[in-house]
Amino acid sequence: MLRSIAPWVGRRVLGALLTLVVASVIIYSTLRLVPGDPVLALSGGRRLNAAQIEALRHSYGLDQGFAQGYLVWITDALHLDLGRSLVYQTSVTSLLTSRLGVSGLLIVYSALLATVFGLGVGLLSAVKGGLVNRAASILASVSTATPTFLAAIGLLTVFSVNLGWFPATGAGTGFGDRIWHLTLPAFAMAIAVFGVLARLSTVAFTEELGREHVEVARSRGIGGGAVIARHVVRNALPPLLTVIGLLVATLFVGTAVVESAFGLDGVGSLLVRAVSRRDFPVVQGIALIAVALFVVVNTLVDLVTPFVDPRITSGGPAR
Repeated sequence: MLRSIAPWVGRRVLGALLTLVVASVIIYSTLRLVPGDPVLALSGGRRLNAAQIEALRHSYGLDQGFAQGYLVWITDALHLDLGRSLVYQTSVTSLLTSRLGVSGLLIVYSALLATVFGLGVGLLSAVKGGLVNRAASILASVSTATPTFLAAIGLLTVFSVNLGWFPATGAGTGFGDRIWHLTLPAFAMAIAVFGVLARLSTVAFTEELGREHVEVARSRGIGGGAVIARHVVRNALPPLLTVIGLLVATLFVGTAVVESAFGLDGVGSLLVRAVSRRDFPVVQGIALIAVALFVVVNTLVDLVTPFVDPRITSGGPAR
């Protein structure tokens, strides 16, 4: 099997690398597209003498051509050197690494919540139908239409301020305490993703339940649980995995709102501050990481999918 999917894997990896290259060029271009002299933006409104201006130009490759400056920037990035923050006067890499733990755990936590509840509600809705299906549809629609910031405010008001079940701010110390602190932020981020997954998985599972091979399996006396696991979930999972990969990657963007609302010192809240203070090196570094995360997650999903359903590469019919 590995030999048969090798060309397919090669195309996916090559496509991911090309996507990263194009995205990095666009991200690098943002500084040069700033209206007026980019040095004025980098200076943050401070008055600089000629030597300081020249130092800034050299530091960010503005005294070089576009191609040469990009090559220097991307080479440094590949060596985990994302430049130096204008506001914090320290390396962007150190700023991000000190905050990735909180943001990474928050993303994983919210992704697990959205995936488990989204697929679970979708499967229950497809199997039970009727009133359960209508209730699940309403819940999914409301969840999808709920903005992340509104979900954060609502959860804070009910479960933190009124009931006092969860802390309102901070990330906690130690794994258990951190999970407790991140529960409300994770639910706030997961709500919209849950709604999308619930609706799509309901359609996918319902479609598989109506297929001929499922009826044949039932007519042979195979138990309902086995039919659902082997013939319904297995066949519906590959396209859903692609959607899950896309949605999980977008959770990185949601951290900006949620971390600010819950007072978490993560990458998202750092991005908000960097944008407001025009700290371009930090913004570029976070943008590059976000794109890399998006591409890597979706490439991994593409590579895992053939092992769930070999028809993806063989082009075989559904069974």
